[in-house]
Amino acid sequence: LQSFVGKRVVDFKSLIDGGIIVQWSFVPVSRSKQDLKSAQCDYKGKTYKINREPTDHEYEDLLFGWLVESGITSNSVIYVKDQVTVGIGTGEQDRVGVAEIARDKAYRKLADRYCFEAYKTPYNDLKDSDKKAEIDARVAKEKGGLIGSAMVSDAFFPFRDGVDVGLREGISAVIQPGGSDNDYSSIDACNEANVTMVYTGQRSFRH
Repeated sequence: LQSFVGKRVVDFKSLIDGGIIVQWSFVPVSRSKQDLKSAQCDYKGKTYKINREPTDHEYEDLLFGWLVESGITSNSVIYVKDQVTVGIGTGEQDRVGVAEIARDKAYRKLADRYCFEAYKTPYNDLKDSDKKAEIDARVAKEKGGLIGSAMVSDAFFPFRDGVDVGLREGISAVIQPGGSDNDYSSIDACNEANVTMVYTGQRSFRH
């Protein structure tokens, strides 16, 4: 299977009316840190640049997340930490909404994990309100496990509000295609929080 990594295949999709769509499969071109570019853009005669380059660990999460992203139905945003997906948001119409869905899933999954570790039962099945409150407080303090995670978006952020969703949860890095007229505002948002951001130059839509 390793020999097929990075190669396109013929993709067949059957339609409800009996038709068939035949197309080449999508292959993300960004597969190493040399393929990524530090976020930068020009706006009204001023150049905006990201202040901080990713660490080696952040690069690992960013590239892992970008490859995972390529297999997720668009529009999507995911969070990755230590090469593990923490939250996945998919199938939405706007960046803010899908970033919030991924955030909320991260919170729920962490609460479920802590509940099962402590009481051997899913969070939703736990009846003791005090125990639930303790779990909720722990998850909120840890921001759903999103602190230090990488935020991955399959298309550019049209405004900074999408990035802000992740920044409020303590992300440390962002990867996205770039290309929005308002990229400068997302760069400013990341610089304000000392968060790094890179561009792939390629969208990762999977409709």
